[in-house]
Amino acid sequence: MENKKNFTRRDFIGASAATAAGLTILPNQVVSGLGHKAPSDKLNIAGIGVGGKGQVNLKNMSSENIVALCDIDWNYAAKTFKQYPLAKHYMDYRIMLEEMNKDIDAVLIATPDHTHAVCALAAMQLGKHVYVQKPLTHTVYESRVLLEASRKYKVVTQMGNEGHSSSNVADVCELIWSGAIGKISRVEAWTDRPIWPQGLTRPPQGMWLPEGINWDLFIGPAPMRPYHTAYHPWNWRGWWDFGTGALGDMACHVLDVVYAALKLGHPTSVEASSSAFNSESAPNTSLIRYKFPPRAKVGKLEMPAVKVTWYDGGLLPSRPGSLPDGVELGQGKNGIIFHGSKGKLVCGNYGSNYKLLPEEKFTKLVKPPKTLRRVGISHEMDWVRACKESPENRVLPVSNFEYACPLNEMVVMGNLAVRMQGLRKKLKWDGENMTFTNLSDEDKISFTNGIPGAEPKKIELNAKQFAAELIKTSYRQGWDLKV
Repeated sequence: MENKKNFTRRDFIGASAATAAGLTILPNQVVSGLGHKAPSDKLNIAGIGVGGKGQVNLKNMSSENIVALCDIDWNYAAKTFKQYPLAKHYMDYRIMLEEMNKDIDAVLIATPDHTHAVCALAAMQLGKHVYVQKPLTHTVYESRVLLEASRKYKVVTQMGNEGHSSSNVADVCELIWSGAIGKISRVEAWTDRPIWPQGLTRPPQGMWLPEGINWDLFIGPAPMRPYHTAYHPWNWRGWWDFGTGALGDMACHVLDVVYAALKLGHPTSVEASSSAFNSESAPNTSLIRYKFPPRAKVGKLEMPAVKVTWYDGGLLPSRPGSLPDGVELGQGKNGIIFHGSKGKLVCGNYGSNYKLLPEEKFTKLVKPPKTLRRVGISHEMDWVRACKESPENRVLPVSNFEYACPLNEMVVMGNLAVRMQGLRKKLKWDGENMTFTNLSDEDKISFTNGIPGAEPKKIELNAKQFAAELIKTSYRQGWDLKV
């Protein structure tokens, strides 16, 4: 479904050429030298999910040709549509990719979490470069599929954890690798999220669907349910079928520098506790404990086994005694504490505002040499840059899927522990095979049903089968994820 009144890019170029008949056409290098990009120097970008965060991402790419915009809610996306009057409008990304295949070089995806993977895979299979918002996928299995696809189709990829392109991440990594705070065996990280409703039961009734929304496309691969404003717009984050809760929303930001600096890889175990939750919605607060095995040395710095603890919903770690009174811990709403054998490093998202503790011990510290690449431009434009480079000379963007998929796997598998905490045991994780190794066919899990009218506290499932469904979710008929 598209607006037939909008010009296509081909229409626009043709009309412009006719109008310009008789004028001198300057070579690309001359136009670029005048401070403007020639059309042939620009990337042709399509956006899928452009009413929220996608609007921000597109703004950061607006120096390029925005040729198509796709959203299931044309009311929510109306402001973005007006900003790019030459872009063609769609509701169904599949129709957009089919009709404009030859006119699209790259695709931005900023839909709800549960449709990231299907949109990204469809674009990559057509050879399109993809920029996908965080969390990269809804499930562990989807992350693995996108990694495989990125290798197969050899396109440029980037996850939207934009702070990973900041110099702070590189600074903290180099500082930790220099051995400044010694070997690190414990990390604590937190966020104030959720700032949207969670811990909810499903609305007892649906609502009338407003014009301009394609609800079937919003639901996508998830089980069908009636339209309700409790899900759209934006509030989808708190519902298990569509979002990944506070952990999925924020850990790709907060734990990014932890994952990068400590080269974490797959955890070996995970366990969680939380406030009350149900089969429909994530809890308002949670605490998740990951354990990672020893990793290879970085230089002379050993990487011993490390425990990473995640807090959300207002939970916080203990304030380090060496942090002076009145000094903010992390950046207040979000933060990280690296506990080293020689001291601590406390910082905010992506290593921002970092402090070494105790302060008096590090007054004469000399910053280590810069060994990591500094991006120097926006996260989005670094992706655009890489898309334009020839494959043989390409420098990949810093959060390409080789990095982002394993990071995202670690994040979303934490929600498995939250949803399976009724087992009351630590879950042992085999990352390579995407399975828990200490579940038997006799293990049962029970939790509260979040569907109105159903008997409460009567859900009891085979834990092994339940875990398998959370790792690789069954899709609604008509949807699949095949590389």
